[in-house]
Amino acid sequence: MPSLFIGTGRSSHTRSTTLEPHDVKEQRHSLSTQEAGLSAEGYKKTLTRRHVQMIAMGGAIGVGLFMGAGGRLASTGPALVFSYALAGIIAYFLMRALGELIMYRQSSGSFVSYAGELFGSKGAFLTGWMYVLNWTMTGIAELIAIGLYFTYFFPGVPVEASALCALGLLVAVNLFSAKAFAEFEFWASFLKVAAIVLFLIIGAYLVITNAAVGDGHASVTNLWAGEGGMFPRGFMISILVLNAVIFAYNAIELVGITAGEMENPEKEVPAAIRAVVVRIVVFYVGSVTLLAMILPWNQYKAGESPFVTVFDQIGWGWIGSVMNFVVIVAALSSCNSGLYSVGRVFRAMANNGHAPQWLTKMSKRHVPYAAIWAIAGVYFIGVILNVWLGGSYAFDLALNTASIGVLFTWAAIFACQLMLRKKRGKVSALPMPGSPYTSWAGLIALGIITVLIGFDTLVGPDGEVFHLGLYTIGCIPLIAAGLWIGWRKVRHNKPKSELYA
Repeated sequence: MPSLFIGTGRSSHTRSTTLEPHDVKEQRHSLSTQEAGLSAEGYKKTLTRRHVQMIAMGGAIGVGLFMGAGGRLASTGPALVFSYALAGIIAYFLMRALGELIMYRQSSGSFVSYAGELFGSKGAFLTGWMYVLNWTMTGIAELIAIGLYFTYFFPGVPVEASALCALGLLVAVNLFSAKAFAEFEFWASFLKVAAIVLFLIIGAYLVITNAAVGDGHASVTNLWAGEGGMFPRGFMISILVLNAVIFAYNAIELVGITAGEMENPEKEVPAAIRAVVVRIVVFYVGSVTLLAMILPWNQYKAGESPFVTVFDQIGWGWIGSVMNFVVIVAALSSCNSGLYSVGRVFRAMANNGHAPQWLTKMSKRHVPYAAIWAIAGVYFIGVILNVWLGGSYAFDLALNTASIGVLFTWAAIFACQLMLRKKRGKVSALPMPGSPYTSWAGLIALGIITVLIGFDTLVGPDGEVFHLGLYTIGCIPLIAAGLWIGWRKVRHNKPKSELYA
């Protein structure tokens, strides 16, 4: 099995160490394709500046924050603030590494395409399927979350019914056009950002005025006032929870996939990448810090949005209802991103020979409809199975499993940046700061987080401990076996065209 991993061994059709510049390949494509406003891969370049900026902003705000932060506060305590800050540093350098790759070459296959060019066919295979694993589990979990939160407004509607209706809506949006996806994301991201900004304003006011909230008062002292101070569960828990926090930043890499359909990626990508650190500090670290100040950490609970908890304790139940609606929108937005990104990645994988060829099919609107239907079918089956087999920790287990795919994808991006510098030198207009040391630091951090997954736990409302990490780690041998079998089957397949070689 060692030959499965990136950089070990080569397939019969893997490129040599000396890379052929992609601009030479792209010049071989017909001028009519370029004049039609299409990318080299056949996608229509329709995403404008406002789309890109809001997708980049909204991609960093999802269910991991709106829903997951409550359970993590209950399990970790105020130390969760440090976890979000540390993960934010990794996420920032991840985006800078991705930015260097995007400015080198824009591709809707993004990191899968870069892994194929820089590490060979095996690199593309592993990166692609691990990304699919990520979004398979993420999409299913978030559709279930939509169903669960929909019952807040309509208790009589079965969870699977509302989840599948949401899936139908998102499939229709993605099949219509890339611009329809972008418009949906623009307004969903606008709502998410507006909700967070509203909370930051109200939360800051509550803390500054020492307002009464529930049985206590909002205060900075809530960060350390309880038994155990900022680390009521111990210092190590703030490290062990990092894999779940990393998942909260999932989808910030979406900018790399949308680059292949941007009207002007040379201008939009640098602006989106450079601004990500501000969003991380303000939206994530700021929100979690205020949550820990407004209420004692032990008043939050898994399965309930921490924002809803705060407003219910204040007595503003109607705002809690609004936040429940925002959680639904956040889950819709994330699942929408999953359909979009996996659709493009699936098509790139099929063109590489790593997925069934029928996934390469495009509609007249330049949408990879076959790949979108494929991932939608997986979501459909997953929703049915999750509702049928799901337990009280099913949502967290699905997200934890997805985090394995997130960690691998992020590691692949750091590795591609390092290999790009090694093979091509500094060829990007947006170089990674501190390279190669920052990318190596990112890889080491992700490796440590992967090991620590096995120690992750959740504390239930009755104080029972659920060893979430052991179940997650148990999935890794199964994933590895599946990848090994899959690679043995497709390793001799040749790319569909020189563009994917």
